[in-house]
Amino acid sequence: MHVKVNGKGYHIMRKIIEYTLVSVDGIFAGAAAAGFAEYRDEAYMRDGLSQALACDALLMGRTTYEGFATIWTRRTDPWAERVNAMPKYVFSSTLEQAEWNNTTIVRGDVVAEVTRLKQQEGRDLLLYGHGLLAETLLKHHLVDVLDLSIYPFVAGQGRQFFREGENAALRFVAAKSFSNGIVKITYEPRS
Repeated sequence: MHVKVNGKGYHIMRKIIEYTLVSVDGIFAGAAAAGFAEYRDEAYMRDGLSQALACDALLMGRTTYEGFATIWTRRTDPWAERVNAMPKYVFSSTLEQAEWNNTTIVRGDVVAEVTRLKQQEGRDLLLYGHGLLAETLLKHHLVDVLDLSIYPFVAGQGRQFFREGENAALRFVAAKSFSNGIVKITYEPRS
């Protein structure tokens, strides 16, 4: 539990929950990622919606933002409606403008800006994708929960979840399986 002292007493700091989809061989980005959609069932969609409803805002890096801005805005399911309506913070030094509604481009010191967001009152913050933003936040101990949805196929090529030289000690929290073979594993980083 993270606690922050403010002028009125104590409140629990918001958590950052990273939610990433990976193939059995650990691929989360690349051409193979297009195959993720075919495995989603109704229970999986409800689970994703529930997680989005429990969070106040979505954090993304530029690459994730650019891909998701086209994918999510075309979807019409309740999960997509929630994500499209949520405030979104895109951390980028190169993105010039954000067309996706409720999006704020954040520049500057990523660690300081995310720490500031965590310290604000409100519900948790959701981080989609495991690009440079997620790597940075994990490295600086700002990710509180890591949800990995493991999809039942071997991609064979694409971007690996952890790149060479990255490391993290994790503690198992929970696992949930879905009818089409997806297994969602929840970890918390160990201090």
